[in-house]
Amino acid sequence: MRNRATMKSRMTTADLPLIAEFETCIRRDPAQRGLIATEPAWGPVCPGHLGQAAAHLAEFGRNVAIVTGFYIPAGDPPAAETDGPPGALALAQALLQLGIESVVLTDALCIGAVRAAALASAFPIERVICYPHPSATDVADAATSRWRADFWRSGPGKNLSHLIAIERVGPSHTLESLARQPRGGAAPARQFAARVPPEQRDCCHNMRGENIDRFAGDVHRLFEECAVDRTDVKTIGIGDGANEIGMGAALWEDLERRLSGEQAGRVPCRIATNWNIVAGTSNWGGYALAAAVALLRGNVQAVAAFDAAHEQRVLNEMVESGPAVDGVTRRREATVDGLPFLTYIQPWEAIRAKLGLRE
Repeated sequence: MRNRATMKSRMTTADLPLIAEFETCIRRDPAQRGLIATEPAWGPVCPGHLGQAAAHLAEFGRNVAIVTGFYIPAGDPPAAETDGPPGALALAQALLQLGIESVVLTDALCIGAVRAAALASAFPIERVICYPHPSATDVADAATSRWRADFWRSGPGKNLSHLIAIERVGPSHTLESLARQPRGGAAPARQFAARVPPEQRDCCHNMRGENIDRFAGDVHRLFEECAVDRTDVKTIGIGDGANEIGMGAALWEDLERRLSGEQAGRVPCRIATNWNIVAGTSNWGGYALAAAVALLRGNVQAVAAFDAAHEQRVLNEMVESGPAVDGVTRRREATVDGLPFLTYIQPWEAIRAKLGLRE
């Protein structure tokens, strides 16, 4: 049970610099995707959102659903990628230890990898929920609509306080979504129309700009429903490439100019969240949010068990039993976004050291 007498629930001036250091740790761009590498010229994308999201989650978090799983159809074998589930499970497990109820939600294509990560993390398997994949002929089919209605009415969504996405693809912009974004001047509709043909709008894309609607499903509709019908539920997005749920919190033109290649305009996701955490890999964003909430709750031991050896076991189990593949190399190997493990784990080790947790 939550010990309200001993837990902090508000960000203090002492916490601010440390959480800002967490954000610096995860804002590396090893895959050279551009969202972070160009920051000296254009400034950071969604600065300070890590601290703001953590503060709200620490103070008001009661029941949290974390959505993850990015399917790689061209993988060898086709499978969920290794980025997303480890960060989601570390966050979910930490929240449980902090007295905040949590579940992890993914779809039928990614469920094997997420369950493997849960087992390796000792996260209760009954708290891993499978969202139905839409039929091939109807992306917004009746089955998923009924599932979402049950989720909000009688399932985990009934008393939800926060909905979080970690490395979960969402649909690209339309002229309508572009016009809804808050900006100082007019939406760059002409530039958008020239760079994104109609058939590439409102579609899910991978970083290569390929349409992956068939494999993405429509779990993003949970976030759309929050924005309209459940405004009491606060949303957080965590991503690394601009095509993830949450990136609609950043202006389309700001993301487009940072990305390289002719596909840059069609990659950014239109789904906005209350806070959007940008990291070099999405797992790093999940780790940093878990660390920040634990700090604000006054219990950094909630993330103590997730050391390098633990995270290596999670990756190994995902790859072996999921299966799972590296999203960049598309191979069945225990790496993340093409990074060897010793390089990949460095930001998390740096955050742990700042919390006084030694390997």
